[in-house]
Amino acid sequence: MPPRRRLGDEHCPVARSVDLIGDRWALLIVRDAFDGVRRFGDFQRSLGVARNILSDRLRKLVDAGILVMQDASDGTAYQEYVLTAQGDSLFPVVVALRQWGEDHLFEQGERHSVLIDRRTGKKVARMSLQAKDGAPLLPAFTQVRKVINP
Repeated sequence: MPPRRRLGDEHCPVARSVDLIGDRWALLIVRDAFDGVRRFGDFQRSLGVARNILSDRLRKLVDAGILVMQDASDGTAYQEYVLTAQGDSLFPVVVALRQWGEDHLFEQGERHSVLIDRRTGKKVARMSLQAKDGAPLLPAFTQVRKVINP
């Protein structure tokens, strides 16, 4: 079987993103980090993932600048994994996946989690894309162009 071509070598930002965070465990680690999980053992308990796989994914996320390791906030000898600004910028991605899953992967009346705004106690509003003029942005209204990063 020929070796898998790295998507990160593509010119497509979606392909490069999937190469980094498209793995099941990487994205669930990011989700848990948004939910306040910071320590290795807590990630492992939450996800039920093997230690070697968790170690590998955490290392990749740290190497990519999505997480950073810090001394424990409570002064213990533990290390904690904390989202960087780059990691925080994945929040809309996680919310979009969550909302898509709510809409398409649960039966009517089936129990599931929802995202709540702590300030209001209400469910977070649906994400939507808008054009510069505020109109809804649909796939038919967009196109992809190749550019050179300045």
